[in-house]
Amino acid sequence: METTRFILLITLGLVLTMIWQAWHEDYPVVAVAQVNVDTSIPAPLTEPEASGLPEMQTASTNNKAPSLMNVAPAEQALSGRVVHIKTDVLDIEINTLGGTVQRAALLNYPVSKNEETEKVVLLDNENNGFYLVQGGLLSKSEIPNHKTLFDLENEYYELGAAGSVTVPLFWESESGLKIIKRFTFYKGQYVADISYEIQNNTSEAWKGSAYAQINRTEPTESGSRFIYTYTGAVLSTPEKRYEKIDFGDIEDDKLSVDVADGWVAMLQHYFVVALIPGSKEESYHYYTLNPDHNSYVIGAITPSKNIPVGASEKINHRFYVGPKLQKELPQIAEGLELTVDYGIFWFLAKPVYWLLDYIHSYVNNWGWAIILVTLLLKLMFFKLSAAGYRSMANMRKVQPRMLSIRDRYKDDKTRLNQAMMELYKKEKINPLGGCFPILIQIPVFISLYWVLLESVELRQASFIFWWNDLSSADPYFVLPLLMGITMFIQQKLNPAPMDPVQAKVMSVLPVVFTVFFAFFPSGLVLYWVVNNTLSIAQQWVITRNIERTNSGK
Repeated sequence: METTRFILLITLGLVLTMIWQAWHEDYPVVAVAQVNVDTSIPAPLTEPEASGLPEMQTASTNNKAPSLMNVAPAEQALSGRVVHIKTDVLDIEINTLGGTVQRAALLNYPVSKNEETEKVVLLDNENNGFYLVQGGLLSKSEIPNHKTLFDLENEYYELGAAGSVTVPLFWESESGLKIIKRFTFYKGQYVADISYEIQNNTSEAWKGSAYAQINRTEPTESGSRFIYTYTGAVLSTPEKRYEKIDFGDIEDDKLSVDVADGWVAMLQHYFVVALIPGSKEESYHYYTLNPDHNSYVIGAITPSKNIPVGASEKINHRFYVGPKLQKELPQIAEGLELTVDYGIFWFLAKPVYWLLDYIHSYVNNWGWAIILVTLLLKLMFFKLSAAGYRSMANMRKVQPRMLSIRDRYKDDKTRLNQAMMELYKKEKINPLGGCFPILIQIPVFISLYWVLLESVELRQASFIFWWNDLSSADPYFVLPLLMGITMFIQQKLNPAPMDPVQAKVMSVLPVVFTVFFAFFPSGLVLYWVVNNTLSIAQQWVITRNIERTNSGK
């Protein structure tokens, strides 16, 4: 009975977790970032040399075209000319209005297995909103920003034999200040370099800095209502490498912090757009904005440069637009791999992913890798599970006597509990013996759950038969049905609840969980089916051995 109650509590906790996750998608909990947050305008904006940073709500005196923030998406595409760049992994569009990266399609990541020609578009400027990487220069003198038209050299660039491709954009002031904004993309890489070459041919020394920002509207809802993954901004500092700043935080507070060796990013399930400083030693200023309560901005401002008359200097930084590849991200920026968010049990999830990836390197099939990892986890907890199953088998053995005691003392709860305790003591049974082994295993199983959910390496991974995408639901619901059947068999091997209400609830649980899991990624359901099947086999053998021992055979 105690074991049954424990299982019910765990089940209730899982259901409540799913409800909370669905609620969190619609009403994000505001968790203020643990950084030096200032609700006033970020400090660099008040300095004379930074007075040229465009305010999102007002027009700048340097504007030569409408602001991207104040026009409809269809008009944005017409604001400037478009430069098209194609590498082996990226299909990029850069608008000459500010040199804005207005579209980024990931060529190796189809939207779905059924639409392999349609690629995931991470940055976009056309579909009911926008998601852009913008940037420009800051100075008290006339300079180009993300609202300024640049001149272009060519409208199409493609990666060649050199392994990289550079796209230059040009701007020159009447006073002689010449700016060349260059984008450099590399073969097989999702990280690109952005540089500003500043040629000071004016009559005065130039002082200023560069900024870059990710600007997006709130995403429309997508994916399963029962699976929540974080979508929002992130700040990384040496003190705290992964700090979430959700859209509610951006609405409520303006981030303003100076950090050396940091970065900022916008995350969504499987993919990330990040701004990475050109130098780890220099301090960058990071900020957030919520222009017209219409979009969400997180950005970075470089240290100031002093350029004498007749001299030329460069300001460099990088940006990443692509999948959360766990082997590549640490090489780009320290802590960038933490954008693969494994939750509170990340310290367990990382070795679980390492094991899964290691096995996959041999079997070359993520489905079989999931099965083998599940088998290894069951072997790891074999003795603990065996102790729990022996306890449940002993409970099943004495259940007729427990029912008799319940009937005898049904009107006297105190005497009923005393009699039950005497029975447990006499038979040397721990009523919670089946619970503790399960409780110890829960963190590991939750870790595996998040590994399967968060790892882009498993996205659209094939298994066998019609299971050609382990990141999506089983189209024929076979795995959820098998999961429900295995759960039903497990219940039959456990002692039946003495309470009729509990018995009815337990009988419904396989059906409830089958419905829930029908919408889960098939890779997660595969894990549960294999885990349940191995548990059934172990529990059946232990129960049979105890029954034979008790019968004297």
